[in-house]
Amino acid sequence: MEMLQKNGRFMRALTTAASWPLLLALCCTLLVAQAGPDGTFDRIKSLSGDWTGKMTDNMLVTSSFRVTAAGSAVIQMLGEGTEHEMPTIYHMDGDRLMATHYCAAQNQPRMVLQSNPGSPNTMRFDFLDATNLRSPNDGHMRRVVITFIDRDHLRQEWTYREKGKESTDTFEFTRKR
Repeated sequence: MEMLQKNGRFMRALTTAASWPLLLALCCTLLVAQAGPDGTFDRIKSLSGDWTGKMTDNMLVTSSFRVTAAGSAVIQMLGEGTEHEMPTIYHMDGDRLMATHYCAAQNQPRMVLQSNPGSPNTMRFDFLDATNLRSPNDGHMRRVVITFIDRDHLRQEWTYREKGKESTDTFEFTRKR
């Protein structure tokens, strides 16, 4: 209760006429931090919904994107409802956009958006580190490249590394209507 009273006094102080410039600066800072330096997080948020598609080997696959945690994270659920469903959580970490992949290989690679992917419609997240990765030779995701084809079509290329060798699976998705 004491915390609420202190916060209430803070909010009243912020809403006085003399505090408007401070409040405006604070709001602008929060909006920029939330969207990332170039609005990339907002692009991830725009994927919200259900998607169907095919993998490289023509296997059918589903995915969903859901904005959560008061807009501070997006959960992608790849293969939802299957034995090997894998969530990836996209979120801001300071001024960088991160993707943490909870893999069926039972590790959790953290990947960071690269600043120059080569195309304005492409986002490339590269490996930073991982939890539950006993050795760099153990199988784990190293990269995900997201290509925004149009509002209803999306390509993801997931690169997996095991024992120093990489393989990439491509997923072509269409938004469900």
